[in-house]
Amino acid sequence: MSADKPQHHEKQGWPLYEVFVRGKRGLNHVHVGSLHAADDAMALTHARDLYTRRNEGVSIWVVRSEHIAASTRDEKDPFFAPSADKVYRHPTFYDIPDDVPHI
Repeated sequence: MSADKPQHHEKQGWPLYEVFVRGKRGLNHVHVGSLHAADDAMALTHARDLYTRRNEGVSIWVVRSEHIAASTRDEKDPFFAPSADKVYRHPTFYDIPDDVPHI
């Protein structure tokens, strides 16, 4: 495809979807990539075909990128600052007995 010709999905105005897959041994969904699709059903089908070709997944989520709200890199310090003043959330104030493993 030449650089001056738009791709098919761009001509059709297909939205961008973010794809999350939960693996057979995983407990959570992990972002694996993005794709363009005409609708949710097509996005699920294409996500399955693209990101679980080797039977890696047991569950797929597709979410339109426009529906994801995210903090920005510029907001990092002020956005996460409130958690820094809650020192009681850190386990530094607790005595852990010697006979308690894996903490």
